[in-house]
Amino acid sequence: MSRLYLVIVIVLWSGFSNSQTELKKYLDYAKEKYKQGDYVHALSYYEQAMKIDSSAIHTLWDYAEALRAYKDYRKAEYYYGQIFQREGAELFPNSLLYLGLMQKHNGKYDAAIETFKKAKKVYRNDKRGYQYLKSRREFESCLWAKSNLRDTSDLIFEHLPELVNTKDAEFGHRLSNGELVYSSLRADSVGGKEEVYAADYKTRLFTSKLEDSAFQIGERIEELFWEKYSVGNGSFSLDGKRFYFSLCEDESFNYRCKIMVAQLEDGKFVDIDSLGPIINEPSANTTMPFIGELDGEEVLFYASNKDGGKGGMDIWYSFIVNGNQYKNPQNVKKINTLDNELSPYWDGSEKVLYFSSSWHNGFGGYDVFSSAFKDNAFQDPVNLGIPINSPANDLYYFESNTRDSSFFSSNRLGTNFSKNPTCCSDIFLLRKPIDPPPPTITETLEDLNKRLPVTLYFHNDIPNPRSWDSVTNVNYISSYDEYTRMLTQYKKEYSKGLSGSKSKDAEDDIEDFFVQYVDQGVKDLFLFRDLLLEELTKGRRIQMTVKGFASPLAKTDYNVNLTKRRIWSLKNYLMEYDHGVFRPFFENNAESGGQLMIVEVPFGEYIANQITSDNPNDVQNSVYSRAAAIERKIEIQSVDVIKDTDSLSSFVTVSPTVQVAGEVMEGTLITKTFMVKNTGEIPLELSGIEIPCECNTAVSNKSSIAPDESLEVVMTFDTNAYSGHTVKSVTLVFSNNLKARLVITAEIKK
Repeated sequence: MSRLYLVIVIVLWSGFSNSQTELKKYLDYAKEKYKQGDYVHALSYYEQAMKIDSSAIHTLWDYAEALRAYKDYRKAEYYYGQIFQREGAELFPNSLLYLGLMQKHNGKYDAAIETFKKAKKVYRNDKRGYQYLKSRREFESCLWAKSNLRDTSDLIFEHLPELVNTKDAEFGHRLSNGELVYSSLRADSVGGKEEVYAADYKTRLFTSKLEDSAFQIGERIEELFWEKYSVGNGSFSLDGKRFYFSLCEDESFNYRCKIMVAQLEDGKFVDIDSLGPIINEPSANTTMPFIGELDGEEVLFYASNKDGGKGGMDIWYSFIVNGNQYKNPQNVKKINTLDNELSPYWDGSEKVLYFSSSWHNGFGGYDVFSSAFKDNAFQDPVNLGIPINSPANDLYYFESNTRDSSFFSSNRLGTNFSKNPTCCSDIFLLRKPIDPPPPTITETLEDLNKRLPVTLYFHNDIPNPRSWDSVTNVNYISSYDEYTRMLTQYKKEYSKGLSGSKSKDAEDDIEDFFVQYVDQGVKDLFLFRDLLLEELTKGRRIQMTVKGFASPLAKTDYNVNLTKRRIWSLKNYLMEYDHGVFRPFFENNAESGGQLMIVEVPFGEYIANQITSDNPNDVQNSVYSRAAAIERKIEIQSVDVIKDTDSLSSFVTVSPTVQVAGEVMEGTLITKTFMVKNTGEIPLELSGIEIPCECNTAVSNKSSIAPDESLEVVMTFDTNAYSGHTVKSVTLVFSNNLKARLVITAEIKK
């Protein structure tokens, strides 16, 4: 062996050995900083390590975990995705769950839905385990979020000034006697110019005076300062003589806290002591106190992971006797979950508990919820919606004493930051506008349409199976209830003949369909219904377009009547809802002058997936498959507010709406005649005919129609080069922007 060869080998080995030594050094430093909660430096060391070796999956995992802890949701999503692609949740089972959570944090609800559906399959062998339960919960939560992406308030949204909010993290607690009490997570030596986290970062309590409607620079509460401990939260007793707060020591990258109380004398906090073991159980993390009044008694709400809870941090409450004794704490079971419930705020005058949770339906991370206290019991949580909640973490909601403004803390996009735009929370303010202008008709129309489409699903040939009627007395919700009770049958039928994972996949796919489409459709309907009723009560005259669809199991002419019955079942539901509250609007005799008209578009099977089975003997695929089930639906697709003009109105009706040609040979020229009647009270001009396909023509015998008169339209459809279930249409455009659609359906044979 030559000397030159030996030299080269030694040099290469030396270089490799040095790089491995450097790699180990960076990884050891990174892990140590991560354990300390110093994510900024941990990430820096991981990035140095990845420059040496970016292929080691364990390093990628540790890096992704540090990114998640640092709340860098965008980068964390990318790396969890890379990890799952490589190891399929076998080495790191949480990679798929965390990928979905990061997608949700980033507002990517469609992607998160698909991820959580996949996660449920990965974790389904342990359906009682946290991973499966959390994936299922988040799947439903993302569906909810998609349906509620609208700002439901008219409040003015403000970011508190940099005199309060720094590039570190701030959390608001109370507004008392013109002073904002808040905590800030910052290093004492940097003056708020750098960004969390570092080893010397601690949470401190501050106050900011509110002078001339402006917050002044925050000042630290010196009496509540401990160099080696973090201090946060803060709530005054009902008489203002005691102040409750949290004293915390670092435990890995979390806190272990206990609730303290200080006496207030001459504006100073004195005689500081911890609450007894009935509140501060020795092995528990107990924090976030809030003092309020419930049924004439002083009560302490707080968060703790003490024994006897649902899981994680729960909300508890204890009645206070003589200012220093505490009754046996009670768990607010109605709101607590497997995840954390935090930052309680009690509105004693309204008897409403506000809190944050990462489990209930929300937009991402922690959302703020309310739970009313009625009949001596807490009620189901209600999400406060946008803009209070966001895809980020939203906590520490509270209101001012005058109830004209509220505060909360959030790490959403738009906070102050140095490196990571979602690293750190700031305090935000919501206040009522002075004499807000009433919404315009256009704005209310936009609000309604933001809820659309609302899609409702049906079992095969429902309602009124084997009927040629075009109307029904079935209420849609009754149909829905019967449909959902068939879930077990659907799972059994669709998985028939399959085994192992394929059988379980089929069952999961059907179950996901019912949750994602059937159940969600009804939830969307309820939200839309309430908005619709609100606008009708204001006197709005609304035209609602509803389209019908069907699977291809039956012939087109039968399906046209079937979809008409399905649309009619929706009308029945609205007519019967809340003792007939919608009935006057349908019958045009409402006191408000509001009116509701449904425009039926029963298109039959024209939109059905052509690969969906139409074999009546193959019920597994033609009835019980996801592909068939997703075709059997109606959609509320649009609403139009019809403006009043000197009490006149303008409407048109088409008879028939759909012309069924039945079976024809390819190349046949189909000709059908439609009658279009002016059912309004003003003359209408036909301004044009929209013909999207060269295969169609349409000719009208008139260019205008007076009230109660009709015009005739002859429509043709050239079937050359078409086959199978086919639908073609043209649209008549009248004055006042009224439109009428004419439809021909046919089953074209070669």
